[in-house]
Amino acid sequence: MKLTELLESVEIIETNADMSAEIADVCCDSRKAGEGCLFVAVEGYETDGHRYIPSALDKGASVVLCRVKPQRECAYVLCADTRRALAIVSANFFRRPADKMAMIGVTGTNGKTTTTNLVKEMYEALSGNSSGLIGTNRNMIGDVAVDTERTTPESRDLQELFAQMAEAGCKAAIMEVSSHSLYLDRVAGIKYRVGAFTNLTQDHLDFHETMENYCDAKAILFRNCEVGVVNADDEWTGRLIKDADCRIISYSAKEKGGDLYATDIKYFPDKVSFTANYGGENVPAVINIPGRFSVYNALTALGCILALGFGLSEAAAALAKCHGVQGRVEVVPTGRDFTILIDYAHTPDGIENVLRAVKETAVGRVGILFGCGGDRDRTKRPKMGAISAELADYMIITSDNPRTEEPETIIADILEGIKDTKTPYVVITDRREAIKYAIEHAEKDDAIILAGKGHETYQIVGKTKYHMDEREIVAEVLAAQI
Repeated sequence: MKLTELLESVEIIETNADMSAEIADVCCDSRKAGEGCLFVAVEGYETDGHRYIPSALDKGASVVLCRVKPQRECAYVLCADTRRALAIVSANFFRRPADKMAMIGVTGTNGKTTTTNLVKEMYEALSGNSSGLIGTNRNMIGDVAVDTERTTPESRDLQELFAQMAEAGCKAAIMEVSSHSLYLDRVAGIKYRVGAFTNLTQDHLDFHETMENYCDAKAILFRNCEVGVVNADDEWTGRLIKDADCRIISYSAKEKGGDLYATDIKYFPDKVSFTANYGGENVPAVINIPGRFSVYNALTALGCILALGFGLSEAAAALAKCHGVQGRVEVVPTGRDFTILIDYAHTPDGIENVLRAVKETAVGRVGILFGCGGDRDRTKRPKMGAISAELADYMIITSDNPRTEEPETIIADILEGIKDTKTPYVVITDRREAIKYAIEHAEKDDAIILAGKGHETYQIVGKTKYHMDEREIVAEVLAAQI
């Protein structure tokens, strides 16, 4: 592709480059630079891409897109914001694949993964078309799973995924849109057919610093979509959509609380049933995932499908056929008289939701095993401890991706929230040993929630990922007891 085509819609301040030059690729990591590529020098939070311009040039980069004029003689293009420019040139390089599909973006603290998976299943069932999925659990091109490193990939990788989806015949792309990706312009230039908001509770304050900043980052989505599907019951929704320039469909778990609302809600051990009400129509609905939060996930998904032009009756019928999601209130087979559940809950709200969901139908005690991630928001740690102490019958406090922090330091922060509790708890730093303890001390009819890891099959210690699948650990411990 010619450089002039690549730079379409990028505001250029100055350049000495030949605009007719052919560009072979786009990259922002000098280690991936190759012959004839455009290297985009992005200023990050840990390092500055301008430092790696010489390395990229040595590897064959023919043009540098940067904010500061390179010290080394080379072909360059100056612009005011290279991070945003990276998103634009990446889309141009792959010939704007997102424009060829219906884009559905879901943002919020909790519920994004479940909602996007529900929307994918429902859309494909109703339209007969293939779709792509981008999210925390996995990326998918049609029925083919692709590994994922982060909720929303870097813009160059994201656009390549879109190109692969479009090439494979996908007519829609359903994606989790993180607050980081919105604030850091990874999704800049994408026009969404539907943008959806699940909820906003404390998370990522190590990055955003305040809840207001966190909300405002997510609000960017609703200035870049045609229809916004939003949670009328969330206290942050008003702020979120105050500058939105799209049509809004609100939803609520309260009678007449939104355009789409649920009534006659009934909870079961393996599902929730309710009546979905929209535009004067009342339709029975079922979601095959237990818990009150499942009502909200179902409403978000139904709202997205309605925004795509499908009817309420057909949307509810498709919802009833959807399956659960790995790592979201996932039942682990044990063959014993107690239940083990794996859930991704890693925020105060997530912990509260999963505990309340399980307690609604539990016969015996409800126990929770959890930790908190290192190098992340410390203020949520005592809150997670306090919520667990309030709602669980017993707690096992352990590690969860300590990263470069000492696990004992993280646990000490959690213990601050439970120092006055009467709820029994033990501290077992090694997560494998903690799971073994939970199983060995389980009583008849106990429901034990392994919280925090969910779909993850690793533990991050330092900067290294070590394999650790909780399903495998449970199976090993049970096998050793036979």
